[in-house]
Amino acid sequence: MKTGIAVLGAGRWGVHLIRNFLALPQARVVAVVDPHPERLAACRERLGLDESVYLATDWESAIQMADVEAVAIATPAATHYTLIAAALQQGLHVLAEKPLTLDAAEALELCRLAEQQQRQLMVDHTYLFHPAVARGKEVIQSGILGNLRYGYASRTHLGPVRSDVDALWDLAVHDINIFNTWLGQMPFQVQATGRVWLQGESGSPEFGVQSPQSGESGRGEGGETLQSKIQNPKSKIEQSPISDLVMITLTYPDGFQAFIHLCWLNPDKQRRLSVVGNKGTLIFDELQPTPLTIQKGYFELGSAGDYTPTGLSREVIELKSQEPLAQVCDRFLSSVRQNTPDQISSGWVGATLVQILCCCQQSLQQGGIPVKIPPATT
Repeated sequence: MKTGIAVLGAGRWGVHLIRNFLALPQARVVAVVDPHPERLAACRERLGLDESVYLATDWESAIQMADVEAVAIATPAATHYTLIAAALQQGLHVLAEKPLTLDAAEALELCRLAEQQQRQLMVDHTYLFHPAVARGKEVIQSGILGNLRYGYASRTHLGPVRSDVDALWDLAVHDINIFNTWLGQMPFQVQATGRVWLQGESGSPEFGVQSPQSGESGRGEGGETLQSKIQNPKSKIEQSPISDLVMITLTYPDGFQAFIHLCWLNPDKQRRLSVVGNKGTLIFDELQPTPLTIQKGYFELGSAGDYTPTGLSREVIELKSQEPLAQVCDRFLSSVRQNTPDQISSGWVGATLVQILCCCQQSLQQGGIPVKIPPATT
């Protein structure tokens, strides 16, 4: 039996999801939803969608279709809570684009709702399914790098510029995920600072990019019901101004620190993450033909107290050739068929990442003060 899928959002990432589900024999794309009719028409032409695929501008009609068993959500982050809650209440399984939500309490609420409905909630943390991430974890666990000292990552490009979230929420989750996976632990403290150039508080940002209205912050009143939240969604982070550049420091329980540079107005595109040990550095640079390498080397202390570099060499780590998003879609379908949570990127994993991002946001808004990450409450 094929699993009937409705894809909500036919933008750049939504099209990739549709393409991958069309290629999987265990899936059937039943509906595609987007508020822009021209996007739907372009999607049908580009992907050669069969006329039986229902194209809709309203998500309510799509999730109520009898042959829809699951939805894939590729819409702005501020809409996630509304759409995920509605789909789960309809008895559907959900694959959501990252981040799961913009509020830690709401992310946990959705995880609990999925369990109550006995439906699967999975988050599209695509990098967790990249072959370099799994292989890199094995390399670190082998001890070849020696004692781990620190890590650093840079994720920059000239666009795309978002108006619903800042560079923190758009980009940070990838590198945080990789560091957490490679280290096998979660940070207990974060610091974040940022700069705003394009969408500032003045209302007349550079290049005519309009700044969005600040979302309402905080939880609803005590009597607010889940259904009222579905009908009246609220943005959970204030996004005026929107940071174009964000610098993050993650501190882990064993003292390891990771430094992350995020920017969406840098013409120098970078997708590089490294973990440095006293015997070598593991480098994941996805823009290179061989993205995962080990740069070996260490110091020898001479009799005169001088430090001499030695053991210098470079090793290329061979990787399987596979599209990470295809693995995400395949794992989601498997999770739906078995009705069991995905061990790599379940809703609970997504909720943990939202908690970390919320603490980064708090630090960013308070000028970069260190913020302790509270334990997740299940």
